[in-house]
Amino acid sequence: MSPIVTVPHPVLRQVAKPVTRLDKKTLGIIRDMTATLLEAKNPEGVGLAAPQIGIPLRLFLIRPDPSLPPQVFINPEITKFSQRLQSPKKKKGVYEGCLSLPHHYAPITRSMSVTVKYQTIREQISSDGAGMPAKSRAIMPPEASARERVSTTFAHTEPKLITKTAVFSGFPAHIIQHEMDHLNGILFIDHVLSQNTKLFRVTGQNWEEIQI
Repeated sequence: MSPIVTVPHPVLRQVAKPVTRLDKKTLGIIRDMTATLLEAKNPEGVGLAAPQIGIPLRLFLIRPDPSLPPQVFINPEITKFSQRLQSPKKKKGVYEGCLSLPHHYAPITRSMSVTVKYQTIREQISSDGAGMPAKSRAIMPPEASARERVSTTFAHTEPKLITKTAVFSGFPAHIIQHEMDHLNGILFIDHVLSQNTKLFRVTGQNWEEIQI
């Protein structure tokens, strides 16, 4: 795992560089990011971009469903934004936050759905036939540590890059737009200013509006 860098670390304002190859170093970064995201509990992480662990690469993970393993997005590009928007109406569970600015939330409006072209990892059973299918290996008991979960992710496999295009709606679309911002040096607090909305610092059940 790696420590999550927080505002005002300069890497959070850099435009990330493309991933050029799926080598041991890149796989190591993905493993590290996966462990870091799974371990994030306060608040619980639903997405993590490489710049958030200090690495300016165009790579992020999303985990909208905590019962499933994170999805890997490499060199992602949003090719279409829906005109329909989603805007939070209540504080609990709908305001946007960030692991790099913990305990701060704001009602950020984003597109309801996005079309994304990206690369991801296709895991294949190694030539000796060892290992279990990827779906089986990804399911771990809740008590398993982040390190144990990650150790199964690439076990006995030969990962390869594949290119996909998919439409994401609702919560996953919101996360993807947030993580894409990270790859372009943008933070959700920038949208607080551009959308003329409010930013809150949360301590326990107390929501305190703060000025930026």
